[in-house]
Amino acid sequence: MDALLSGLSLLMSFDVLVALMIGSIGGVVIGAIPGVGPAVAIAILLPATFALPPLVGLVMLLGIYGSSMFGGSLPAVLINTPGTAVNALTTYDGYPMTQRGEATKALGLAYGASFFSGILSILALILLSPLLAKIAPMFGAREIFLAALLGIVLVIVAHRGQIAAAGMMAGLGILLQSVGMEPVKYTMRFTFGQDWLTSGLDLIVVVLGLFAISQAFSLLVDPESAPDAAPVKGGMGKEMLGVLKYKRVAATGSFFGVVMGMIPGVGEFTAQFMSYTLARKRSKTPEKFGKGSEEGLVASESANNAVPAAAMIPLLALGIPGEALTAMMLSVFYVHNVVPGPALFRDHIDFIYALYIALLALNVIVILFMLVSSNWLIRLIRIPTRFLGMMILMLSFVGVYSLRNSAVDCAIAAAFGVLGLILKRLHLPVVPIILGMVLGNIMEVKLRAAMARVTSPLDFVDRPIAAFLAIVIVVIIASSIRAAIQNHRLKIAH
Repeated sequence: MDALLSGLSLLMSFDVLVALMIGSIGGVVIGAIPGVGPAVAIAILLPATFALPPLVGLVMLLGIYGSSMFGGSLPAVLINTPGTAVNALTTYDGYPMTQRGEATKALGLAYGASFFSGILSILALILLSPLLAKIAPMFGAREIFLAALLGIVLVIVAHRGQIAAAGMMAGLGILLQSVGMEPVKYTMRFTFGQDWLTSGLDLIVVVLGLFAISQAFSLLVDPESAPDAAPVKGGMGKEMLGVLKYKRVAATGSFFGVVMGMIPGVGEFTAQFMSYTLARKRSKTPEKFGKGSEEGLVASESANNAVPAAAMIPLLALGIPGEALTAMMLSVFYVHNVVPGPALFRDHIDFIYALYIALLALNVIVILFMLVSSNWLIRLIRIPTRFLGMMILMLSFVGVYSLRNSAVDCAIAAAFGVLGLILKRLHLPVVPIILGMVLGNIMEVKLRAAMARVTSPLDFVDRPIAAFLAIVIVVIIASSIRAAIQNHRLKIAH
């Protein structure tokens, strides 16, 4: 109880409350503008959060991450354009409902499902993080190395149909993090005699380039558009309660969101697909799915909004990010010398409780804001895309330059922006690069530490957790190879 009260007092400080309001409302606004998304917003804000206390910075970023999907459902339902990528499935049933004149009902169900799953996933975070943190002390250098390797494997396998491309992108990320002076023997790696590469490639510079600047380039080179949407009429609070009619669908979607959020590299898309597919199989009217089904809308929105809090479970307990956004948040921990894991739960439990309460408050603030501001947010949908691209580009370069006052960093970010744009045009995954950089660094450090006690490959798996992780990695790789062979045979047969 003392720790809970201490966490509440931390949260009630003025700067944390301001960060919570900015993050939650700002995330909704970002999500409602098609073409921006939380990754771009977090990438732009990340350099600024380094100068803030860790709780303030994390609450702001978590607010944007968790609330952007609420806002993303607005254009998805009203104009058939997802505000964030993970709201794409919402368009399947949300927009047909709008065409039938049921826009208020569709938005109410979307908001209700999002709030329902958000609260459930936070409860899962509160229950599971301490359990995982208790297991974490059993993780030595070998176990953490294998856990990070498992994360890389899961990230690659999650990109079905693009496994080879995802593997290459993850490998590129691992290569990029190794550039510069290595920390043990101070030898230069991949610098090619260039002094500006001595300190390596900063993760935040790469993140801003691949996500924010590439998106700005995309908005600038694509044809300009300014979509329009009709105002929403009627009370939405009553429509929100309609989610209780589909509470089993919402609970199932929340379950998939929590499970998929905890697994590195899987995230919202897989959770949505599984939730939507199961809801359609169980439905008494499966023929309505994709044509304005209320169940389908609830299934997709409940699954994607359960992921953000669940993705924090491995981050807080083990210090292993599950996807690009939590990888960015991990850098906030490290900048302030706050190391996620068992020590965080032991020494800073008030900090953990403050995060929990902030997440609960976030959902309440967002849902109240959405109820009173949906018609105001519709105006944001009409912002011309090229103006938006210029704003993102300007803010991105300001953020990059503020890191180290370096024009070289701006040039590197611009180069990664071009690379990100090319990868998007080729429909190649970008996220594995970021996770490759983060997890690759963890793997290198832990492998160096483990090698001091390892004399043979079998020494890596001579402890229960290490053996279990190694078996899981082998099984996943073998299953993926088998599935690829079966798909190849089916293609030949047809």
